[in-house]
Amino acid sequence: MSISTPGGPERRPTVVSTGKKPAAGRPAAGAKAGSGKPAGTPRAGGKGPRKPVAPVKVSQGRAWGPIALFVAVGVLAASIIGYGAWASFQGSKPWEDRAADIEGIVNFREKDKKLVEGGNHQAGAITYSVLPPVAGPHNAAWQNCMGDVYDAPIANEHAVHSLEHGAVWVTYRPDLPADQVTKLREKVQGKEKLMLSPFEGLDKAVSLQAWGYQLKVDNADDKRIDDFIKTLRVNASIEGPTAVCSGGITATGTAPRDNPQTPQG
Repeated sequence: MSISTPGGPERRPTVVSTGKKPAAGRPAAGAKAGSGKPAGTPRAGGKGPRKPVAPVKVSQGRAWGPIALFVAVGVLAASIIGYGAWASFQGSKPWEDRAADIEGIVNFREKDKKLVEGGNHQAGAITYSVLPPVAGPHNAAWQNCMGDVYDAPIANEHAVHSLEHGAVWVTYRPDLPADQVTKLREKVQGKEKLMLSPFEGLDKAVSLQAWGYQLKVDNADDKRIDDFIKTLRVNASIEGPTAVCSGGITATGTAPRDNPQTPQG
């Protein structure tokens, strides 16, 4: 409604608040649309408006599969590095120290220094105090030791000369099961400075000899066989690495052959 005064402009009446509630259907000033409550609803006790409630996050749990895989890979890597360091350290040790680490090995170089002097050639049969022999006087001819596999006993006198040249002589009881003999054959056949033959009267299934060293084990699966061969083959030679294994006696039989045409060394 407008009020006009004579000779003056039309004026709108001033609206005075009566403190009455707004008409139904109209939100009061400051109220949020659709909330049903005015903004800033006071908390109980008159402590001011409530703070908005943060949404609750639901934990999904840890992904244990990737964590376990990561840990396993880490352990494997550490093991590989550790073994490499250990192997490097072992390889840097003198071969005599590595030989001493082989459990059960007998070092006749320490027990009988006269026995391992070498260079003592004798004709005919020789009696040895250690069987199979590991050193001492021997025939001028050596047994061929180019990975030779003999299916019958060979002469001690020739075999000892081969040991002097740096060969490892692997012997076994004649009644050793065929599958065990096959395993020994696979370790020896075709490899220079190695030879294999049966030996009567062994107190263990397998006996290994190098110049001045011996190791006896109960079966062909013993890992010390490989350790002995790796450590002492060539290294145990007292004539140096150039001493040959070829051109020697290839016949079997326990009687030595005094052949003047056999190469000397």
